[in-house]
Amino acid sequence: MTHIKRNVLIALTVFALGQGVAQAGAYDNIIAAVNNSDTATVVDLIGRGMDVNTSDQTGTTLLMIAARNGNIPLMETLLANRANANRRNRHGDTALLLAALAGKLDVAQVLVKHRAEINPSGWTPLHYATYGGHLDIAAFLIEYGANVDARAPNGQTALMLAAKLGKIELARLLVEAAAEIDMVDYDKDTALTLAVKSENTAIVEYLRSRTAAEMVAPIESLPQPAPTEGTPPPEDASASADAPTPGQTPLFD
Repeated sequence: MTHIKRNVLIALTVFALGQGVAQAGAYDNIIAAVNNSDTATVVDLIGRGMDVNTSDQTGTTLLMIAARNGNIPLMETLLANRANANRRNRHGDTALLLAALAGKLDVAQVLVKHRAEINPSGWTPLHYATYGGHLDIAAFLIEYGANVDARAPNGQTALMLAAKLGKIELARLLVEAAAEIDMVDYDKDTALTLAVKSENTAIVEYLRSRTAAEMVAPIESLPQPAPTEGTPPPEDASASADAPTPGQTPLFD
């Protein structure tokens, strides 16, 4: 009886080891397949029981790799099998962050359709799109509700990044989307001072013009002093001696 038990234990151990080797082989195969955009092999292995959220050693999931490679058919298959669109790798990146950085608009559209988070904590897809200089993705993200004033871990907004990196069209897009020009980062720099430090002249001039436009209000819109008793108000309050003259209001100290 003891001999029989020992043989059974040996058989179970061999079986378990075989299963482990098989699983390790399947893992290596699916990671290699997704990196090589071998959609058929990935789908086959998932059908055989591999986890749809399998990740490589950096925590980068099958979906993230497919997004980085622009493999939309595989992305659609993974998402249909409930792949987590908001899973982060060890660097804190999601599939949408990687798509924004790589400039893959069609990939970003698929992910947003499947409820990928547009305004995560930390670095956002809009930060990444701005850093990468991808105007089309930035516009798409703003259209779908990206927070234009979100702070990155270094305290900077997308507008600050655009100003620092000299990306004038992105700076225009962000300002037109009501990005706050006067916000400061952790070093007390604004988008304007960052542009000055980086010698990005076109952005300096643009931001100064927008700041000036906000500082100078039309004269007729300025509040007028209430008339004192017995003294009628001037017919044209804007012509009074104390009223600033258009074109003479100092814009900068």
